[in-house]
Amino acid sequence: MDDKNISQAVVARLPRYYRYLGDLRDSGIERISSQDLSKLMNVTASQIRQDFNNFGGFGQQGYGYNVEYLYNEIAKILGLNEKHNLIIIGAGNLGQALANYMNFERRGFIVKGIFDKNPDLYGKELRGIVVQPVDKIEDFVRENAIDIAVLTIPKDGAAKTAEKLVKCNIKAIWNFAHVDLKVPESIVVENVHLSDSLMKLSYGIANQ
Repeated sequence: MDDKNISQAVVARLPRYYRYLGDLRDSGIERISSQDLSKLMNVTASQIRQDFNNFGGFGQQGYGYNVEYLYNEIAKILGLNEKHNLIIIGAGNLGQALANYMNFERRGFIVKGIFDKNPDLYGKELRGIVVQPVDKIEDFVRENAIDIAVLTIPKDGAAKTAEKLVKCNIKAIWNFAHVDLKVPESIVVENVHLSDSLMKLSYGIANQ
């Protein structure tokens, strides 16, 4: 499989497939057809088959999909069969909420460190992890095999922080700062602009 040929639209649907298949597995469902999965997810059966065919298909004609097998295969495609160490930069309300979100660990994302520039937060513990000064980030990333940095800081400091992360060879940035980061193509960036989502809701209300 050449992942360069996989569209971002297909990739964006994979976590949703994974979530629904997890619910089916937990409910004791062993197999499901593309038609039944289509009804559950409100995605056409044809789209489901096309999406899965990008990765080899996974189904058998007349049988459908083995839920457990497909769930595990999508986990592999998403890289969830491996552990990913991450740090959170910004220990404000959003950073604290993310640090306390237990589902990260269930998916293999392990919070190793939390950093902030506010001295009043130094030493504060979030689920047993002590908030540290931002000037310790670079050494911490190198010494603890950190894959992902989560930015929950104001946009004014995000660019400089990203430059630091590039220097210590971070693999990916989950960016909640309201700014588009300029980093080398080798670094994966997922931008989460909360106000953009809210404006999409506003558009939906305005155009009902």
